[in-house]
Amino acid sequence: MRARQLEVFCMLMRCGTVTRAAAMLNISQPALSQILLHAEDQLGFKLFDRVRGRLVPTQQAEELYPQAEHIFSQLGAMRRRTADMRHGRTGLVQLAASAPPSMSIVSRALIHFREAHPDIVVRSLIAPMLNIVEMLRNGTVSLGMVMNNLPYHDLNVETVGHAELVCVLPEGHRLAQKEVIGFSDIRDETLISYRADTLPARLLAGAAEAEDAAYAPAIEIDLSITALPFVRDGLGIAIVDGLLPWEQFPGIVKRRFAPQTLVPIAILTSKDRPLSPSHELMRDYLRSACLDLDLSSGIAG
Repeated sequence: MRARQLEVFCMLMRCGTVTRAAAMLNISQPALSQILLHAEDQLGFKLFDRVRGRLVPTQQAEELYPQAEHIFSQLGAMRRRTADMRHGRTGLVQLAASAPPSMSIVSRALIHFREAHPDIVVRSLIAPMLNIVEMLRNGTVSLGMVMNNLPYHDLNVETVGHAELVCVLPEGHRLAQKEVIGFSDIRDETLISYRADTLPARLLAGAAEAEDAAYAPAIEIDLSITALPFVRDGLGIAIVDGLLPWEQFPGIVKRRFAPQTLVPIAILTSKDRPLSPSHELMRDYLRSACLDLDLSSGIAG
């Protein structure tokens, strides 16, 4: 019995009449009757008897129906599954992000993504930028989000926003009374900030030089979250990205830093591997999250 014949048989068993079954399958009554006749010819026995204008299942039909209904349900589930896959409503999303975007942009995007697409499994990784680039190249992930828009010959780099660098200091620190902190304010402070070969460090070094100041962290870090215990324990003050929810950590205060220094945020994808519909959806949600956080201007910092 072919798939279409199976559909007709099961719908007739459910509905009991040709009229209702044809309407449910969105075909004409003659077409349905013809499909039923072909099915009976192939099977070699009748599935229905006509009794006073109604179709009455034969004994053979009653025996076949439970298994046929099971297969019919599986066919329906398969159709829905393939339709979901075609429109990107199911599948697996694999993405990697550096820690600050992961704890702010990715988390916000996931809230809305999961609400709209609960059947899509998301595998989210936190990694340094160089590792993310390698994972995109070897196919471990299909989406990357980093705080750098450095060009790559084999990757698409889309700048989706900017993070403002901020000053993070212990609660009760003498500079906590200021709304904006600059290089002149931190000259005598122990500075915690990015190591010299990172993009934020180069941006800060350039800004410091323009003000005839020096960018010389006493404690160098790779990730902004690393500064949290150092600042909290009074080891110094930090200049870090404002993506993390610093105000949620007890004993920590955040202040704007001048001059305003913005670090680009970019979505990375492979030029060699096209995105699946599910990954395209997630990319759209990441873009929207940047807009929601107002990262186009760096204000969220």
